[in-house]
Amino acid sequence: MSVQPQLRRRKPLLKAVEDIDVFPKVPETCLESTSYGGSAFIVALVIIVWLMILEISAYLDTEYKFRFSPDTDIDSKLSINVDITVGMPCGIVGADIVDSTNQNVMKFGELEEEFTHFELNPSQRAYFNARAGFNSYLREQYHSLNKLLWKNEFINSHSEMPKMTSEEKRSHGMPKACRLHGTLELNKVAGNFHITAGKTLPLPRGHAHIAAFMSERDYNFSHRISKFSFGQGSPAIVHPLEGDEKIAQSNQMLYQYFIQIVPTIVRTRFLVYKTFQYSVRELEREIDHGKGSHGISGIFFKYDMSGLKVDVTEESYSFTRFLVRLCAIVGGVYATVGMVYNHLSFFGRLIKCFRCNRENNMHSSSYNQAFVSTVDPFIPKEKGSFHTRKLSETKRPSASVGVRCESE
Repeated sequence: MSVQPQLRRRKPLLKAVEDIDVFPKVPETCLESTSYGGSAFIVALVIIVWLMILEISAYLDTEYKFRFSPDTDIDSKLSINVDITVGMPCGIVGADIVDSTNQNVMKFGELEEEFTHFELNPSQRAYFNARAGFNSYLREQYHSLNKLLWKNEFINSHSEMPKMTSEEKRSHGMPKACRLHGTLELNKVAGNFHITAGKTLPLPRGHAHIAAFMSERDYNFSHRISKFSFGQGSPAIVHPLEGDEKIAQSNQMLYQYFIQIVPTIVRTRFLVYKTFQYSVRELEREIDHGKGSHGISGIFFKYDMSGLKVDVTEESYSFTRFLVRLCAIVGGVYATVGMVYNHLSFFGRLIKCFRCNRENNMHSSSYNQAFVSTVDPFIPKEKGSFHTRKLSETKRPSASVGVRCESE
């Protein structure tokens, strides 16, 4: 009993919905399928799929925007990653840091010391030269490659240098070089990381290097920089000093690197992290007090913090805009192909009508020419020929009457 009232209420509702239908409907009996329409549909489908693939790739292919802003984070720490080989034994070389806060140098941590050979075997030399050349190329072409590096999430990391075999170590003799590597935690202030002769002795106000039992002949500040960066590894940041090698031409050589550190915040779709990039200027000279070139021989990295930071943001348009663009592609291509098809069909019908009219004219002219000449059997001409008359001169060719010509 309750089913019929529900059906009765549902029918007026469906009728009301049908009354507001604004989309025109064409009966199937009025539709005509043609090969041209099918071809137009295939063309439209191919164009829609191609444009949708391009739109999806454009949505996934994000861009990185770079913005500058003041660096207000002055309380955070700065980590430095070092891997340097010096042409002096570890027992007579020292590395430490002094910054503008005058804190104890031992608070920043210590680097690991490893006895090694400064000379490289052929495989090690090929590895280091390839790494140095690659890093040099990135430094020179960075402005044209930075977008490619960021989009491909390039990380400036390398495998370890090949190790020497036991036979090669015996042939080189005792190790006479020192490899200093590790990570130190620094303050975000100007400082000086240096490697010089003598072990470090902390003092209440600063520190000293004990080099009393060394002569100038023991000094050899030839060095090879395998790693020198700040912060954690980050995509597309090139560290200028990595792959640098200096061979000292004198025992008393001073190498100075002036580094400007720029804090960098990277915001991608999935994570946010802080890192640092830097620029460097270098100077080397020989210490000769007799010629007025004073100083302390060694390797000095003088760094300072920039007052600005770089915000690197991975940006792409919203998902809603992406859907709108997809709908615009489908609707635009469908409408455009439909208009082109309608215009071509219209011109095709015009051409077809013109051809039909032309063929009809040709058929009618050929039909008229069938009666152009009629033969009158009652009117012989001179010499036994028959006289011909035009069809247009008589009303009915079947009732035409010939006139006999009288000879003089």
